[in-house]
Amino acid sequence: QESTLHVSGTRVHQAPAAVAMARSSSTLRALAIFAAAAVLFQASPGFVGVAPRGALQSTFALQATATAETMGKAARSAEEAVAISRRWAAGWLTLGRALLVMGAGVSGAAVVGLRPGVGRPDARISRHALQTGLVGLPNVGKSTMFNALTQSGKAEMKNMPFSTIEPNIAKAPVPDARVDRLAALSKSGRVVHEMVEYVDIAGLIKNAHKGEGLGNQFLSTIRNVDAIVHMVRCFEAPEIVHVDISLDPLRDAETITLELVLADYDQCEKRMKKNEKDVRGKVPGADKEQSALAKVLALFEVGKPARMAVLTEDERAAVKHLGFITMKPMIYAANVAEDELAEGNAMVDKLRAMAAESGDQVVIVSAAVENELVALGAEERAEYLESLGVTETGVQRLTRATYEMLHLRTYFTCGPEETRAWTIREGWKAPKAASVIHTDFEKGFIKAATVDYETFVKFGSEEEAKKAGKLRYEGKEYVVQEGDIMHFLFK
Repeated sequence: QESTLHVSGTRVHQAPAAVAMARSSSTLRALAIFAAAAVLFQASPGFVGVAPRGALQSTFALQATATAETMGKAARSAEEAVAISRRWAAGWLTLGRALLVMGAGVSGAAVVGLRPGVGRPDARISRHALQTGLVGLPNVGKSTMFNALTQSGKAEMKNMPFSTIEPNIAKAPVPDARVDRLAALSKSGRVVHEMVEYVDIAGLIKNAHKGEGLGNQFLSTIRNVDAIVHMVRCFEAPEIVHVDISLDPLRDAETITLELVLADYDQCEKRMKKNEKDVRGKVPGADKEQSALAKVLALFEVGKPARMAVLTEDERAAVKHLGFITMKPMIYAANVAEDELAEGNAMVDKLRAMAAESGDQVVIVSAAVENELVALGAEERAEYLESLGVTETGVQRLTRATYEMLHLRTYFTCGPEETRAWTIREGWKAPKAASVIHTDFEKGFIKAATVDYETFVKFGSEEEAKKAGKLRYEGKEYVVQEGDIMHFLFK
């Protein structure tokens, strides 16, 4: 039942739960590395005192080992280890892998799903999943929408404030009819949609920036996400408790915005004082950072988010490392009643007017409708949506808008074995785009056989498109376009 690891000469019994997670699924392998490492440290807190050797003999490794000890002590169970370690995943890949395989040899490879003799996991599992934080006041339908988005049932739903304490994390497929169309034409055995990862974050209240409610935890979690979906209650329901007693969507939205602004304000003010020394010392880039901070601080002083600041590219780059919460892109999700999903209501109109000031988008959703749809079959879902006067669900609207907000692009690979959507950043060139499949594709890139989606559908296959002279061979400088179907050639 247990796996025995010999780490730096010390025998450590690893928790069976961590081993089970490591073996459960290829999509969980990377996460299992970190979860198992955290549980390992929990089981043997004295291990940190042992000097790391071999692959861990570096300053980075020593610092990361201290972080590992903190994580291990915080984790009271394997499940908690998963939640904690997800937030540290990017920086923990190398350390977690080394901790589990050091001294364990092939046995370690079998536990964490590593390739024997290679010493690293498949490149696909190390791809960073972009996270979108789902925020709002308590009881606005946030957890209901999270469960509908991800169909995970992870978030607890209660008619009371702060029913969400620990953040829930799950992925939602990006709805894209093109994937299914390409799969049908290619007679693919497997269809893989791209995913967006959502984090259901504990509800925020007034004075959260001072730590009230679950404020400290909220602000810590939200700083780590890439984008924000702000749920705002736009429906009347006396039986559902409102944290401020009365319903006022604009006030509710402003409460959240102000708390985020105040949190950023404190950080900005401290950074400006510290950066003044660098400006006087003529440290390269310090003047650009100070200029950007001054512009951002002026907005904070009137309660406006940092994303409204007009910054040059150099200024934006200079403050990127600060990770201002209000610099993150945001979508307002207006949660309405079932019969208002198609057109919204007066509260939604007011929210749109407010969002327009900061250039933010409003998407109409109904958590109640989404909750009903989860239990229906495809035909019943279509009939239900038609009766409401809409053709797609709020979840589909929100997921698509989230994807677009992050300035992501999609290209496809397709064939008899698999049709898959791949996510890249806007403006990526062909070699970089190839790297999301495998880093070897970027290193050994030669060229990419490319055809746009419309042309592929018109001719029915890459081969037929080639016969018609529509297949292109693009080189290293080609900027991948939305909807390209690509076949990479590499050494």
